[in-house]
Amino acid sequence: MKKVRIDGSNLKLYCELDISGSKSESNRILILKSIFKNIKVKNLSSSDDTSVLKYSLKNLIENIDIGHAGTSMRFLTAYLSTLQNKKFIISGSERMHQRPIGLLVDALNYLGFKVNYLNKIGFPPLEIIGSKNLRSEVILKSNVSSQFISALTLIAPSLENGLRIILDENVTSKPYIDMTISILNEIGVDATFENNLINVKPLKKINDIIYEIESDWSSVSYFFSIVALNKNLKLSISNYKEKSFQGDVNVYKYYESYGVKSEFEGNKLIISKDESYNLPQKIEIDLNDNPDLAQTIIVSSFGLNIPTKLTGLSTLKIKETDRLEALYNELTKLGANCKISDDSIEIFKLQEFNIKNCIIDTYNDHRMALAFAPLSVLNSLEINDPSVVSKSFPEFWEKLKELGFLVDFYN
Repeated sequence: MKKVRIDGSNLKLYCELDISGSKSESNRILILKSIFKNIKVKNLSSSDDTSVLKYSLKNLIENIDIGHAGTSMRFLTAYLSTLQNKKFIISGSERMHQRPIGLLVDALNYLGFKVNYLNKIGFPPLEIIGSKNLRSEVILKSNVSSQFISALTLIAPSLENGLRIILDENVTSKPYIDMTISILNEIGVDATFENNLINVKPLKKINDIIYEIESDWSSVSYFFSIVALNKNLKLSISNYKEKSFQGDVNVYKYYESYGVKSEFEGNKLIISKDESYNLPQKIEIDLNDNPDLAQTIIVSSFGLNIPTKLTGLSTLKIKETDRLEALYNELTKLGANCKISDDSIEIFKLQEFNIKNCIIDTYNDHRMALAFAPLSVLNSLEINDPSVVSKSFPEFWEKLKELGFLVDFYN
């Protein structure tokens, strides 16, 4: 297995960066572009997830293999269901076949679509026979994955009577549903999300539109971590908005607790460390709205030796890996005193704090590599399977080099 050795002990004082378009926005607009052909897209994400979805939509063959791309599995399952009189089999990696999709399949079948399991009930692979829906209202549990809800919301304007989705639990990752609604509104669809009710009106065509995707807030989170762990670095990163559709825009608010200042100058995000800032005695954050930031934040806290408890993380157990278990394994390997539950992770103050040289395992999870790499600011670090970052941020290692990191790949 290939490895990477990283050393961030001698970084530049200032650097300007470009980061590709949001993966979340890109995947949503690709589905809508398949429904409304006159959408033109700028600044599409370069991630594997987006590339897989783009290829699959362009090449609608009978057997579609989406590999590790969880968003593609969910969004395509809903979209392919609407393609009348066409048959598809959609499958993925071994891990993908362990990730539940039953709530989405149940909802689609209730609406009148035809989706069948080919192996284990509740999990991919799936057989989809494109058909017309018979109902226009569905009740959905909303405490598992917001992508199930977004998958249904994205196909809603193409349905004859639109769609009403009633959510009967506390909503997990609500900003991602807000993003879906905002993108629909942006292209001219009448869609609302109020009081756990999503209502999307049907629309046969839209005006020609050029949709420019904002750069990815999830990807920039790793640079917030780098700035938090470094005393002098200042970064200017283009194509960001303070009022963003993306849920992970909240990262700049969370990192205020680490003394990281954020300023917006036009479409540029400027981040730097407030040297006079006193770190808190303890950090507690409910990340129900932003669970994908958990790995980045807890690693930052570990690097700064700040006792931290993150809650609202139940969805992390069904991601590319069980992220809570993976975090526990790697943080304790580094010497952390760590505790996890089904929806939380907590680290405690260390009396003797010293990050040991060790090799971080990534568990086929891009965010494990991306989140732990910033620790190399404090001590050189090695990471297994560095290519895993291509799932969401293929240019990541090159961006580290631009900052002055030493990045050495070896077998």
